[in-house]
Formats: sequence, structure tokens, C-alpha cells
Amino acid sequence: MRRADRLFEIVQILRRERRPVTADRIAAELETSKRSVYRDIAALIAQRVPVRGEAGIGYVLESGFDLPPLMLNPEEVEAAVLGAQWVAGHGDPALARAARNLVAKIAAVIPAEMRALLDDPAARTPPAWRMAEDAVDAAALRAAIRAGRKIALSYRTGEGQLSERTIWPALLGYHDSARVLIGWCELRQDFRSFRLDRILAAIVQDTRYPTRPATLRARWLAQLAHRHPRGAEISSTEP
Repeated sequence: MRRADRLFEIVQILRRERRPVTADRIAAELETSKRSVYRDIAALIAQRVPVRGEAGIGYVLESGFDLPPLMLNPEEVEAAVLGAQWVAGHGDPALARAARNLVAKIAAVIPAEMRALLDDPAARTPPAWRMAEDAVDAAALRAAIRAGRKIALSYRTGEGQLSERTIWPALLGYHDSARVLIGWCELRQDFRSFRLDRILAAIVQDTRYPTRPATLRARWLAQLAHRHPRGAEISSTEP
């Protein structure tokens, strides 16, 4: 790898991580020596790239620094296309359209020799079969999640039972065959998941719930990790 490419990759590594990254980790990922990493870090700092840290502890990239956003390598292009393929096949209509727009924007800026990665990618996702049709607008639910607003739900379980709930929406989960809304249920005083195709009505309220959406998601993830330490799919938890 040329040194210029290595310097760019070091910035990329630091940009994607939230915690200090050690020279050992950088050297392992770039398949180079730790001594070379130290020299490269010194070169970046000399070029006024805002890297801070020290040997043995790790390095971070201060906020406010950026590189041209679409200097992508082939693996990054394939990763973006693979993710966009999945979203186009499994996301709600608004996200599916956004995924197709994303691929079109990438195609407009990458070099001509990389276009084949978009037209005939080596990595593909299978098509979505028997995707349940949403009974509510997923885009409106995402907006409520971002705003931290409560939602009044009318829901029908798989057994046909009807219930009325007020939930604090945390996130939408996308499965191969259905989409689910995950949130804190005021009635059950616990997190619950609701399949979008079984929601009869979802009324976004003006009332905000008393915590940040990011904090609510962190609580859900912590609970999920505690109950399923080896990982588990997001499932539809019936009321």
C-alpha cells in the first residue's frame, strides 16, 4: 500500500471509531508495522490533521475534520450496494426509494472503472419473499421516533385479540418477512414489539416521552443483551 493511501486509511479508521484506537489495531488492519503507524500519525499531525493521543493509549480524530465523502474503494462500494439492495427489498417504500437514490448518487461520482461494481456486484442479497404489507405509514413512525413523541396504537395480535396501547417508540426493526415497531409500552411497563401489518391505527401524539430516543434505544439494547447474551433476532412480542 502506498503511503498516501495508508495515511488516508488511518484517517478513515479514526473517523469511524468513537474510542481511541491503538497503533497495534491500526497496524493489524493495514497489515503494516507499528513503527510505520507511528511515523504516519506524526506525518498527519505535521499536515495539521487534528489527530490527538499518544503511543500506548490510542489516537482519536477531533471533530470538525473531514475528507471528500465519496473517495470509496471497491469493498466500500460493494458494501454500500449490498446494504442498499437489502433496504430496497425489505424497507418501507420511502426507505426503498432512498436506497435506490443512494446507488444512483454513488454511480454519479465513482470512477468509470468501478461502475461494474454497481451494475453487476459480486455480493448480492436474496429478494424479499412474502413481505407483509404495512397497515400504517412507516415514514410517519420514523418521524415520531426521531421527535420522541408518544404513539397511541390500536393493535391486533396474531390470535386476533384487539388492544389499545400508548407506547414510547424507540426504533423500527426490519425482518425478511415483516417490519416491527419497538417501544416502551405504558400498559405493560416494558418493551414490546408490534408488527406493522397488525397495527390498525397509529396516532402520533403531541406529547413527548420523558427521555431521549437514543437513551430509550440504549435501554432496549441493554435489556436485549441481558435476556439474550448470545444475540437474538428482533421478534414480534405480542401484548
